[in-house]
Amino acid sequence: MSKLERYASLLVEVGLNVQEGQRVYISASVDALPLVRLVTEKAYRKGAKDVKVNLKDDHLTQLHAHHKSTEEYAKVPQWTIDERMFYSDEKAAFLSITSSSPELLKGVDPDKLKSMQVAYGNAFKEYSNRIQSDHHSWCVAGYPSAGWAKLVFPEKTEDEAVDALLDLIFYTMRVDREDPVEAWQELDATLHEKVDILNENHFHALRYSGPGTDFTIELPEKHLWAGASSENSDGMRFMANMPTEEVFTAPKKTGVNGYVSNTLPLSYGGNIIDGFKLTFKDGKVVEYEAEQGEDVLKNLLETDEGAKYLGEVALVPDDSPISNTGTLFFNTLFDENASCHIALGSAYGFSIDGGKDMSREELAEEGLNDSITHVDFMIGSAELDIYGIDPEGNETLIFKQGNWAI
Repeated sequence: MSKLERYASLLVEVGLNVQEGQRVYISASVDALPLVRLVTEKAYRKGAKDVKVNLKDDHLTQLHAHHKSTEEYAKVPQWTIDERMFYSDEKAAFLSITSSSPELLKGVDPDKLKSMQVAYGNAFKEYSNRIQSDHHSWCVAGYPSAGWAKLVFPEKTEDEAVDALLDLIFYTMRVDREDPVEAWQELDATLHEKVDILNENHFHALRYSGPGTDFTIELPEKHLWAGASSENSDGMRFMANMPTEEVFTAPKKTGVNGYVSNTLPLSYGGNIIDGFKLTFKDGKVVEYEAEQGEDVLKNLLETDEGAKYLGEVALVPDDSPISNTGTLFFNTLFDENASCHIALGSAYGFSIDGGKDMSREELAEEGLNDSITHVDFMIGSAELDIYGIDPEGNETLIFKQGNWAI
């Protein structure tokens, strides 16, 4: 079996955990067709009754972005919403394969992009709520496009860059192991050990200290840490992110204070944001600056009121497979699993006890943020220390110089 076939098998068996008679919904670009075809075949062989594939083309995406009016660009056809919700109502397994260049929409009017992102965020809010409460299985994975690969390996030809990035993705996905499925089971167990320790300690807050970073994140009273595999509303396990090296929870919306600086570039809306610093007061971003993409960062923060607050805090050791490649992927799925990170925007409902069955209003009462966006950015480094603070103010070192201390 080729590495690509093993990758496809992992996505079907571990990522989505496709069940007999289940529907599958795949979103991908045409660059990922070799993987999409294999995933489709393996999903049917696993017993899927329907595999819907929604394909996009990066060049067409650029043409639409540059030539459509802002008003037209922000229109969301009702049939696209109805189609997605049909598969959601059927509890399909959703797979999203990311391939596009992080600079795909560089040069497009930021206000036009903001209008589109707000429109689509509002249109698919119910679907996002279901994803964030694990209503059905979902998985995000990657496959290289030439544009993305050349950004990672600018010194190589397009073909060489694509091959090199694909090899790195295979490595992060553990497909080169003797038994990739067993390797993922071991990773799942390791991350859940950290989850158990953090849930047993039930810290009141976390304090971060590192270059350009000095801030504290208060946690909701009923917060729960999670990591690796999740469980959907039918009790079936799935892996939301592949690769993954993180454990995470939700912060208390109004409990974030201090300042934090990014340590890796953020790819957002087809643009790069880098060299940025955010200052928080009572949970809200009150000051910001960026060396690159400040106008894009401004629009992100103005998506809605919730975009100015945090919805996720995640811990990832600096000594981890993706980090140890020494490669900057310019893609959040991979870079966030090389670094501790936080996310602006909506919190996952399952981050508090009983949250999967709560409405967004009930989650808000428990201290969780709500927004039409959710954007992770990286703040970890080999110089970052993180302390857990108990209700009495006593501190326990959780991360020392970027790695687990517990």
